[in-house]
Amino acid sequence: MPTRHIVLVKVRPDVPGSQVQQALDALGALKGQVPGLLSFEAGPNNSPEGRTLGFTHGFVMDFSDAATRDAYLPDPRHQAAAAGLRAIREPENGVLVFDFDY
Repeated sequence: MPTRHIVLVKVRPDVPGSQVQQALDALGALKGQVPGLLSFEAGPNNSPEGRTLGFTHGFVMDFSDAATRDAYLPDPRHQAAAAGLRAIREPENGVLVFDFDY
């Protein structure tokens, strides 16, 4: 059963857009490198509902199953890409992760 990995990020206001794009591109580049990573989509929030709770960007990754997602988390390639995300987010409650099988 596929697993969807959703990550919402509160990017610090002082971070230039180019750095945000680099961080997201590094994560997207993992598709084709990490076994079981089927898709990656990312972008800035554009919801008109006003319920973002400060989250400015997000991405979705689909994995072939929970086991491949679990193997991805400690993978050194993921850890290197995630460092770019940690560098741009708010330090306190700057990321929300939500996964589910579908």
